[in-house]
Parts: sequence; structure tokens; C-alpha cells
Amino acid sequence: MQDIYERARKIRVAIFDVDGVLTDGTLYFTDKGEELKAFNVRDGHGMRLLKESGILLAILSSRASRAVEERARNLGVELLIQGAGDKLAAFSELLGRCAAAATSCAYLGDDLVDLPVMERCGLAVAVPDAPAAVRRRSHYVTRARGGRGAAREVCELILHAQGSLAARPAAHRG
Repeated sequence: MQDIYERARKIRVAIFDVDGVLTDGTLYFTDKGEELKAFNVRDGHGMRLLKESGILLAILSSRASRAVEERARNLGVELLIQGAGDKLAAFSELLGRCAAAATSCAYLGDDLVDLPVMERCGLAVAVPDAPAAVRRRSHYVTRARGGRGAAREVCELILHAQGSLAARPAAHRG
């Protein structure tokens, strides 16, 4: 676990996939074909805490959704890339936009399409129901599932490693 904290101390950008990470991976569609997503409020609060501590927030998704745009706006996510057919190319674009090194980025993913990014970032995190190949290549696997506290767990891990969580008043911990 010491290696995980060493990696987490260096994080300046936290990048989150959406389906299976910020949601439970279920896609809901209305009769009119509109896509609905359910997000966890505690995950969102953790992301806000990261932002308040000076960490840049990013969302990198291969799908595009208005619901994700709204959630990103609501959380103050600085960097949003949707519809990324090539996540590695999108990750490179993201690094250029925020002038960050790959090793200063944490990435929370859940599937094989996330592996190219996870293999290059400083802290690669998977959810427990990710395929075995993704879990094996991750530095850390959350106890919580996607859409059920996984993002909050990663946020708290980074905040704790950087000494920011302990400095917060108890009422802010959520």
C-alpha cells in the first residue's frame, strides 16, 4: 500500500471514465430514445473535495451524453472529453490541454478500452468488477463498485496521501 500512497502523492490530475465508474454501467433509455444515467452523490462530493484541494478533474469517455455534460458542469470538471474512440489519443490531448505529465495523472477505469491510458498514468485504478486483465494491470482496485462509491474511494485515497483529507473539517468529509 505504501507504493500506492507514493503514487497518489504525485497526482495533479484525476481522470474518470463514466460508464461503469461514475455510474454502475447500466444504460437507461426513455421511450423517446433519450439516455439517462444515475450518478452517486458521494462520488461527486469526493470529486469536489479533490478540486478544492487543487487537483484538476477530468472525464474521459468513449460515449457521449448530455447527462455527462450536465454532471461535469455541476461538479466543476475542468476537462471533459466525450466520444473518444481512441482513449490514448484523447489522453494525450488532455495532457496537452492541462500541461501535465502522464505520471501526475490518476485514471479510474473499468474495461479493456481503458488499458492504454491506465498503462501510462501515474496511478491506474480499476473497479472490482473490471475484467481480470484490467485489475491485474492496475495499481489499485477499489473495494466499492462503479457508481457505488468507487470514485469517492479514489478521491479519498489521493486526499489522504497528500495530507488534504486530514486537514478538512469533519463536516466536509461527507
